[in-house]
This record gives sequence, C-alpha cells and structure tokens, in this order.
Amino acid sequence: MQRRQGRVNTGLLLLLFQISQVGLQNIPSVTLGVLVLNIFLFLNPVRPLPEVCISVNEGFYRKNWQRLLLSPVHHADDWHLYYNMISMLWKGMMLEKKLKSMWFAYIIAVFSVLTGVVYMVLEFMLVKILDDPSYGMNCAVGFSGVLFALKVLNNHYNPGRVNSVFGLQIPSKYACWVELVAIHLISPGTSFAGHLAGILVGLMYTMGPLKKIMKACTGI
Repeated sequence: MQRRQGRVNTGLLLLLFQISQVGLQNIPSVTLGVLVLNIFLFLNPVRPLPEVCISVNEGFYRKNWQRLLLSPVHHADDWHLYYNMISMLWKGMMLEKKLKSMWFAYIIAVFSVLTGVVYMVLEFMLVKILDDPSYGMNCAVGFSGVLFALKVLNNHYNPGRVNSVFGLQIPSKYACWVELVAIHLISPGTSFAGHLAGILVGLMYTMGPLKKIMKACTGI
C-alpha cells in the first residue's frame, strides 16, 4: 500500500475493507466509479492540493475554472477520503437505484461543478459583506459539498424518516441543517461554506428550477 507523508493510509485501508464487506457486485456502477475515481486520485493526484483547490481568488479572479472539476475529487488526507467515500457509498446505493444510473451520473457531474460555483458565490459575499479579503483565499477540496446535496435528495425521496446525527434523532427534513452546524462545531476546520453550498444545490434541485433545467438540457 502506498504511503503519504511517511505513514500508512489507515483511512484508505478501512475504506477498502468496508467496500469489500459490501461487495463490489452490490455497488451500483456509477457509485462504484465515483469511489474508484476518488481513491485513484488520492493515490495519484493530478496536482498538489494547493493547485486543485477552489477559491474565489483562484476560480473567479484568476479564471482557473478547471479547479471546479478537480477540487471535488481530491482530498486532504486519508480520513477525509474515508468519511466522504463511506457517505458516498451509502447515499449512492440508495439514490442510484431509485434515479437510475445515467441520471445519477448526470446529477453527480452537475452537482460537482455547481457546488463549487455556489461555494465561490458564498465566499465572495462574505468578502464583500464583512470586508475581509481572507474569505477569497479560502481554498476547498473534497466531495463533501456534493454529498450534502445528495443528502438533500435522499431526504426528499425518502420523507418522514428519522436520521441519527451524532446520536441525536432528527427528522430527515432537518437532518442536513443539523449536520451542517454540528460538523462545523466539532471540526471548525471544515468548510462551512462548502457544505452549505451543497445543501443549497440540493434544494435548487428538489425545490427550485435545477431539475427542470437539467431535463431541458437533455431533451427529456
């Protein structure tokens, strides 16, 4: 097993174990493809993290738009990868079967780009409202924004459920908001704006025009 920064990637090993426990044959094709892509790019990153992360300065001002594609599929460390991909595994298994693989792949592609765009909009607003240019330099990587968007979809298609968020039983329609705040309180270094961007993208799909626009673009 490859090492990063001189240590064993315990999170990666645990992720591979969890995938093996589920069984490759039980994982829908698009979900499996997302897992494989993220694991591959963790072991073989396209560029160093500072050159793939998305921020207002890099994405908007410097026009490095390729970061919208690269930032979601790169992760800061093995545990970042582990938690995101375990979440993707379970959300993907539920949603891909319901939405069918082609449409689910389309959703993943659109959400991956759109969460980055919304993230930059949120950070840009903070720069202007708080008159603090440091928000423009906040650079994010990881799939968690997309996962928050998928969480909104999952709650939309499975209403009335009760989710466990850090041991608290929360109605599904509120779960993503509680998790947003809880993660930020427990791990202040995580990207609050990135997670919020995911929720907003999910709501744009379930309650806004995004789903209709996506269907119109495909001629459905």
